[in-house]
Order: sequence, then C-alpha cells, then structure tokens
Amino acid sequence: MIEESRNPDETREHRVKRLTMRSMRRGIKEMDLILMRFAAAKLAAMEEDGLDAYDALLSENDQDLYQWVTGQIEPPARHEAIVSEIRDAIAEGYAASDR
Repeated sequence: MIEESRNPDETREHRVKRLTMRSMRRGIKEMDLILMRFAAAKLAAMEEDGLDAYDALLSENDQDLYQWVTGQIEPPARHEAIVSEIRDAIAEGYAASDR
C-alpha cells in the first residue's frame, strides 16, 4: 500500500496540475520528457489510488526512476504498478495524448 500524503483540502484538479508540474521539473531532461508526456496522457483519467502511487513515485530520484522506467533494473515492489503503467504508455507511444 502507498503511504498517503495527500492534502485533504486539495481539489482533484489542483492535484493533477501539481503532479503535472512535478513531472516537468525533474533533475534530468530524459525524465522530464518521459514523465511530462505520461502526465499529459494519463493523469486526468487516473483514479485516486493511481494518483497516490504516482505522487509517491515522484519523490524518488531521477537516476533510479530512469533505470526503472527503461527496464535497466526492476523497481521496488511499491512502485511496480505505476512504473509498469509508464512503460506501457511509452510502448503505446502515449496514444491517449493524441486523442
């Protein structure tokens, strides 16, 4: 289970915008590109549990994230589902963002 750290007063719209901004302002450019496209394509439709998982993932450092997302190393169990979703979005070419 993902540790919940969300602000109960934050609206869903604000939360999606905040996560989108955090996706765009990473430590390395590759993760900016990967995560900002994922955020644009997927966050608005995500359930709260998915947003919780993504929020927790964004707290990890970019070097680890890059290795997990590119399949160089497997992510920790707590991030497996969201990393798999990001990998799938990459493989699909972020198709939802083109619709």
